[in-house]
Amino acid sequence: METADEPAPEVGAATSLSMTPDRVGPLLGELRRARGLSLADLAASTGGGRGWISNVEAGRRWPTDRRWVLLADDALQAGGELVAAWDRARVERDAAEQTRRDLVASAASARELLGAPDLGDVDDLHTQTAELAVEYLSVPPAPMLAAALRVQREAVRRLRANAHRRTERADLHLIAGRAAGVLAYAALDLGQPDVAALHAQTAATLGERAGDDSLRAWARGTQSLVARFSERFDQAAAFIADGMQYATTGTSALRLLCGGAQCAANRGDAATALALLDQAAVERENAGADPIDGLFGFSPAKQSYYGASSLMWLSDRAALDRACRNAQTAIATWELEPVEQRSLDDEALAHVYLATARLRLGEVDAAMAAVRPVLDLPEERLISWIRRRVGGLAELLNAPRFAGSQTADDARDELVAFGTVA
Repeated sequence: METADEPAPEVGAATSLSMTPDRVGPLLGELRRARGLSLADLAASTGGGRGWISNVEAGRRWPTDRRWVLLADDALQAGGELVAAWDRARVERDAAEQTRRDLVASAASARELLGAPDLGDVDDLHTQTAELAVEYLSVPPAPMLAAALRVQREAVRRLRANAHRRTERADLHLIAGRAAGVLAYAALDLGQPDVAALHAQTAATLGERAGDDSLRAWARGTQSLVARFSERFDQAAAFIADGMQYATTGTSALRLLCGGAQCAANRGDAATALALLDQAAVERENAGADPIDGLFGFSPAKQSYYGASSLMWLSDRAALDRACRNAQTAIATWELEPVEQRSLDDEALAHVYLATARLRLGEVDAAMAAVRPVLDLPEERLISWIRRRVGGLAELLNAPRFAGSQTADDARDELVAFGTVA
């Protein structure tokens, strides 16, 4: 029998809510096999990656974009059956998620009224932040902003209300700091670098309070990323230098070294850029596992991507050829990556970086072929980085070397029509 002093039961992300089993994934697989199509065939018809479609069929991923479902329904000649299943599941998922949020809010309110610690497992919040870090790689930034804010607010509420065990204080700082990291990326992808800088600084401060060097190193790398977005390359390099003192675990050092290469390349220092990328390649062999995956990891594909985004700024042909190879390696690797390492936004940007290097080599047709998948992306996938870099392609086509070229004029017109250049 409960007494008045017993805590209310915990309600968290792992709470099980009654819901009709989702038929979208299994139905997708059944229809594809019935039509004799491979994963590659369906990927080519819909624009989804083979690995991602496989995860959808297995129920590990959810196709959030209804337009993709329409494309798949058409490719599979399903006559609207797949779309109808998705619509039903969407209603059920939304209702279940709202119920979960209401339960979490009601439990938090009850604890606040009781003045009792949250004796539920803090691991639930750790799990939520780890899931956010993975989901960010394939979900648009706006919903991730809201999701990360909910997790951070819960951690802050527990800290302010002293609703935690004494031994959990560092954990709550770490959870709030990782949520701040997700918020930093979301703000930057939404084109708000000043807000992103604030969240990245918060992540660094909370990493210090938690005594977690991995978060401190990651936050410094993210502060550098925000500075690079705003083309403050000296400040970006200073963040890299400071972050290296904390880069003792996982892939922290690799991310910082590659960020330093981007700074050097943008300042025209080819020798330093190449040396840092080579150092990162050597250190990859001894890199350990990161505490959590997704946004807080640095996969081999991401490392190749950083190489492309560094070397594409250099004028040396050998460096530009290497940038092309790095971009192609990143794209090919991401197509086979598990969901916790595959970043759809970075994969799109790798196409842009390949196109940039091709244009700097004077190869207009090859550049447009490389960027074509990006030009076909839905509006919600066009984060600020993508818009900015595709706009840079149009600017490159204004170079004197392309004067009088009808191919270059046509490419420039298409890019301007894409809406990336005023």
